[in-house]
Amino acid sequence: MIKRTGLAAIILAVSAISAAAQTAKPAAPAAAKPASGEDRYVGYYYPKPTSTETYTSQLQPIAGVDRAQRIQFVTVVSQGTLQSTYRVPYAVFAKGDKADHMIVVGLSSGELNTIYRIRALLANMTTMSRTSPFFQEHTVAEDATFFDLLKLLGFRDVTVTDGDKLAHQVTIK
Repeated sequence: MIKRTGLAAIILAVSAISAAAQTAKPAAPAAAKPASGEDRYVGYYYPKPTSTETYTSQLQPIAGVDRAQRIQFVTVVSQGTLQSTYRVPYAVFAKGDKADHMIVVGLSSGELNTIYRIRALLANMTTMSRTSPFFQEHTVAEDATFFDLLKLLGFRDVTVTDGDKLAHQVTIK
């Protein structure tokens, strides 16, 4: 499903993050957070997660990557899907005071309606990430995953949903 436009979007987004991180501004003071364990996006962007997992990355977030760079990354990825010459079956966005929650929502019935299809989408995102110079510079590309890229950029989790009943949430440590 993911073709060259998605690949180009990830490569462009990661390259932009790398350049922006070198000129990052000091972070603004953090806003109040929801109660521990509370997911304020359940019921609005996705149903309560039907499955969860934790991915522990050996990588450390890149210093200087902040909310603005995570939003820029997701914006470039989203633009790549919106400008695609084919119908991309999902939307990608970041939420949270620090924009450290990535959300992927299926846009059509039956597209991301099983855990296996969700994992296939995430595997495709790994494949796309591995081709980027940024990913190759900061990881051992053949061993690293899309989750490692998210860790480098400071994302705490990614939730993928069919937009109806199924939601799979991966916490990134």
